[in-house]
Amino acid sequence: MTKEEFGHICEKSKGELIRLARRFIKATGGPEEAEDIVQEATIVLWQLYERNYPIQNPKALAIRITKNICVSLYRKRKLETIPLEGLPIIGDERADERVENSDNQIVKKHLYGHLSSSERDLIAMRNDQDLSLDEIAKKTGRSKASIKVTLSNARRKLRENMGEK
Repeated sequence: MTKEEFGHICEKSKGELIRLARRFIKATGGPEEAEDIVQEATIVLWQLYERNYPIQNPKALAIRITKNICVSLYRKRKLETIPLEGLPIIGDERADERVENSDNQIVKKHLYGHLSSSERDLIAMRNDQDLSLDEIAKKTGRSKASIKVTLSNARRKLRENMGEK
């Protein structure tokens, strides 16, 4: 097949291929242009010819290629995702915040495991409940000096376990 014969076949099939592509676009509601699909099919057909692919019926092959391109475009559009940013999502915290909080709880549980129960209780009151030394003293019945020493020892142990020393 020469370039002239190929051009003649393409011109002869072009109307039918455009109708086929338009039917596809209408059925799927796609944004594609029928002429673009036909042009792409023509390019693929020419590439097959250049690679010496045995073409027995060029018109039938052009129709098959056009259909395949249409299906491929439809599938590609179906795979596109909608970004979730800005969409109202029910929940009180974002996923990354939830993961970070979960990771923090795991690390805290591991680190607090190396503390005595009184150190753990005092650190929790001071850091998690945001109680002042006076409030902790009132709650535990211990002196502020004793609480300071225990908190200091607990923080030192935490630093050592985190590798900060």
